[in-house]
Amino acid sequence: MLLKFALAFLIVALIAALFGFTNIAAAAVGIAKTLFFIFMALFILLLLAGLLFKV
Repeated sequence: MLLKFALAFLIVALIAALFGFTNIAAAAVGIAKTLFFIFMALFILLLLAGLLFKV
């Protein structure tokens, strides 16, 4: 779900940049990058937890 939000903000940024709304595009790209890095951090954390704590 978090990755879908990041992709949605990236699409909004691309459309805003296409129409010349540079401030909106920059804000949307910033949000998309933040969500993507949060997603990657959670993914790596859960991957390591799964490898270390097998039940």
